[in-house]
Amino acid sequence: MTAQKQSDWSPDSWRSKAAKQQPVYPDAAALKVAETRLARLPPLVFAGEARRLKKKLARMSRGEAFLFQGGDCAESFAEFTANNIRDMFRLILQCAVVLTFGGGIPVVKVSRMAGQFAKPRSDDNETKDGKTLPSYRGDIVNGIEFDAEARKPDPARMVDVYNQSAATLNLLRAFAQGGYADLHEVHRWNLDSVERSLQGERYRDLSKRIGEALNFMAACNITAETSAEIRETDMFTSHEALLLPYEQALTRVDSTTGDWYDVSAHMLWIGDRTRQPDGAHVEFLRGVKNPLGLKCGPSSNPDDLMRLIDILNPDNEPGRLTLIARMGSDKIKTHLPPLLKAVKKKGAAIAWCSDPMHGNTQMSSNGYKTRDFARILSEVRDFFAVCDGEGVFPGGIHLEMTGKQVTECTGGASDVKEADLAECYETHCDPRLNASQALELAFLVADHLKNERQKRV
Repeated sequence: MTAQKQSDWSPDSWRSKAAKQQPVYPDAAALKVAETRLARLPPLVFAGEARRLKKKLARMSRGEAFLFQGGDCAESFAEFTANNIRDMFRLILQCAVVLTFGGGIPVVKVSRMAGQFAKPRSDDNETKDGKTLPSYRGDIVNGIEFDAEARKPDPARMVDVYNQSAATLNLLRAFAQGGYADLHEVHRWNLDSVERSLQGERYRDLSKRIGEALNFMAACNITAETSAEIRETDMFTSHEALLLPYEQALTRVDSTTGDWYDVSAHMLWIGDRTRQPDGAHVEFLRGVKNPLGLKCGPSSNPDDLMRLIDILNPDNEPGRLTLIARMGSDKIKTHLPPLLKAVKKKGAAIAWCSDPMHGNTQMSSNGYKTRDFARILSEVRDFFAVCDGEGVFPGGIHLEMTGKQVTECTGGASDVKEADLAECYETHCDPRLNASQALELAFLVADHLKNERQKRV
């Protein structure tokens, strides 16, 4: 629907709905100043880029492509460096090339970068040593330090997030289009942190085989000079559209189509805590034309999901809506099949993706929030098995990960134990897969895709 025809929606119509997970700003005038300033700034992404991503996701909904979506659980001001951006970019490239070469399928690369600053919380307040303060909601809202001044929601942080996101996007575009993503450089993408690991060895073997394939292609006159696909890549951005004042301020009418786009990212998703059909987040995102994601947790039921699909994708447009299952390894076999059946029966042009991270969070015996790699892997395997049983294409995977060799998730070939968590536990919110664990998971998914492809031959 164009902006002119969509008379029942406007960028601020969400304000008439119940808005969950929003901070209470103590200074309404300061909030208005920040919103006004953001509304005057240039877009972070462009409508044409979002449409290009939608076309790629449409292929995924038809079983012709696979989505790899990954990045930090929560970006921060403190860890904003060129090296960290580069290492995350490299890890996404590594995982994508493993999936492409091993699985024999095009991979759509979507990063949780340049906007993933807001985090939903279970409680509005946090208590330590008898002192209660507002919960940390991500650097876009307040500071992680446990003191009253830091925890005060500050709207000026939204402008800081915009500036950091603009700089991050500038570097991502340079990496993607400036030669760093050239497949001839695939052997150089191996991160120092996994160089001497089992995954590093597997990746070196893969890069050698890719090099041999490129030599054959060059003999057929298919080179980086003749084919942009070899020397460049598309890297799209995404984040949870949680802080609605920020998202509204960065919503624009596309001059070429008359459609509204949220220009804070190419793809936005609705979290499991804010997917109420009559809620503010659904109201806001139904009106923008970006490709959308919708998290589906164990409390999702077919009736509500059908209603949400009708609201968010009324024209049944392929590539518009991706459903992201985040059930937990002990719940996916029970809770996912009814949703798959209902969507399939409806005939919705929907893609399914697995988020094996958020349903598998637990507290370690030594007091760290962590995730067990075995449970993450179990949920991924069951996601593929359940989809196969229902005749649905398992279209992607969504990971919280980092290019650093952190010790936040236990297990995997790197064999992180509970006693190791304190060695390098750096997350601002949820535990992330380290580079070795993420690459290990990518190899396992690639093997599954390869096996499925061979079954169809």
